Amino acid sequence: MRKLPIGIQTFEDIRKGNYIYVDKTKEINEMAKSGKFYFLSRPRRFGKSLLISVIKDLFKGKKELFEELYIYDKWDWSKKYPVIHLDFAEIDYGNVRELKNSLLDFVNSTAFSYGVALSDSTLSSRFAELIEKLNEKAGERVVILVDEYDKPLIDNLSDKEVYGQVKRALHDFYQAIKAKDAHEKFVILTGVSQFSGLSVFSALNNLNNITMNSKYVSICGYTQEELEANFKEHIEATATEMGKTKEETLSRIRHWYNGYSWDAKTFVYNPFSTLVFFDNKRFGNYWVETGTPTFLIEQIKKRNDLETFIKSREVRSRSLKGDVSDNIETTALLFQTGYLTIKKEEEIDEKLEYTVDFPNMEVRETFLESLMETYTNRQPEEIEDINKRVKKALKEKDGEGLKEVLTELFANIPYDLTTEKESYYHSLFLLAARMSGYEVEGEVHTDKGRIDAVLKKDTRVIVVEIKYGQDEPASKLVEEAMEQIKEKKYYEKYAGNEVSLLGIGFGKNKEICCGFEGL
Repeated sequence: MRKLPIGIQTFEDIRKGNYIYVDKTKEINEMAKSGKFYFLSRPRRFGKSLLISVIKDLFKGKKELFEELYIYDKWDWSKKYPVIHLDFAEIDYGNVRELKNSLLDFVNSTAFSYGVALSDSTLSSRFAELIEKLNEKAGERVVILVDEYDKPLIDNLSDKEVYGQVKRALHDFYQAIKAKDAHEKFVILTGVSQFSGLSVFSALNNLNNITMNSKYVSICGYTQEELEANFKEHIEATATEMGKTKEETLSRIRHWYNGYSWDAKTFVYNPFSTLVFFDNKRFGNYWVETGTPTFLIEQIKKRNDLETFIKSREVRSRSLKGDVSDNIETTALLFQTGYLTIKKEEEIDEKLEYTVDFPNMEVRETFLESLMETYTNRQPEEIEDINKRVKKALKEKDGEGLKEVLTELFANIPYDLTTEKESYYHSLFLLAARMSGYEVEGEVHTDKGRIDAVLKKDTRVIVVEIKYGQDEPASKLVEEAMEQIKEKKYYEKYAGNEVSLLGIGFGKNKEICCGFEGL
């Protein structure tokens, strides 16, 4: 049984160590034949560094590593190219001076490794000189690979002054790539943030952004076919360990770790979570546990926008792009960092519109629980207990039980996150429902009015009306909610399902009341 390459990012180590490698050289070959300048955005721990390593060894002509892979008999192995490989995970960038010094050290060490002498003094001109002299010495044009180009930007996001200085420094550095176009064979930059008029790239405006290009959507991550072909023995061993059939095991793995897409047609598994799952043979939130970026939680708290997380939403293509910064839209921020993905694509008025949602169980469960911790000021174990109680109350149509857990849920919300508006309580309740595994539809229109929310799970449908009134008893608000549902026959739209009605009242003295009725 081939080993799982957990934590191994170099292609050579994988190939020489009898580790599983899912062959992506068909897509790489297409890139090399079709163009020259590329940009690819993918979430963290999604295989970007391994992709860069494969490309590096390919252009260096390490033929023995590619035996039995797609590209083996399609590549011109007689040529070996000089490669400049810049990985920002290995660069210091606490401030702009540190960044510039680290980049200068990188340029100098690369020149030394190839035996070329540089004379220019400024960072950008020295980098340009390196590109030109490597081309002259090797007799072949230069390959430039930049991994995690945006890491210095993301990690300095909380300090606007440093962020701006770093952006300008990177802009000047990348100018050299455009200036030495004639000396370059192939260039690719990877990162989390998608650029859209990003100033750091204004001097490098010839990059082909292949992030959502249908030819390359599976270049990182595993498709269903790749999973079953490459991990057959691990799937069988895991099924035996868990006492499940192969089909049951595959179904659960798909539910937990599949679901990422950049074109709404091809869906892939998170490679990191998949590998750790096969190693542990237990389901867990492995990708999220490696760390939610601090800037992500800070941005969400600052915007106080719960609507983004309650249901799937429709957005235009441009709404998914932009550099990760203070003014990036919440949906784009979550899409680029891997917490939302494309589930559906359609053309409206000659423009593409996407439906975005959480990719899978792992991301949805953990992210919503983390969000609840932030908004309710509670510990993870408390949120887990609340989640179980909400699930139980909704399943058993227990109004008193739901009242108790919602009262507890709202009790410790920090003042600065609370707004005296019905929409706030509405949103937080729906967030709790979604965390419990329900599909949530908010503000559903019928021919007689607008339903506050509809919760769906399997064949169960819960029609919800929420009332808020500072001067009224919560029990009276629940009566009003039920009357509205019945008068406007909101439930008719869901005939044929197991339908129940739920009225929730947020009344005076912060009292909460909940009432269920079946049909």
